[in-house]
Amino acid sequence: MRRIFTAVVEKEGDGYVALCPELDVVSQGRTVEEARANLSEAVQLFLECANPQEIEERLHSEVYVTPFEVAVG
Repeated sequence: MRRIFTAVVEKEGDGYVALCPELDVVSQGRTVEEARANLSEAVQLFLECANPQEIEERLHSEVYVTPFEVAVG
């Protein structure tokens, strides 16, 4: 079985941090692609090692990534 998750990647220092908001799993890498690949591996390992109750408690089934506008100064 395969499932699609979200990766939010942010530049941090000399590298990138990647977050899977559905499971609150984070990883990092030197490039966007490496951070994303490391996140994919981290999520896979989490799903293999965590018990079903922990997965159910952490899983956010609806995640939306959308821009919004705020007035500044």
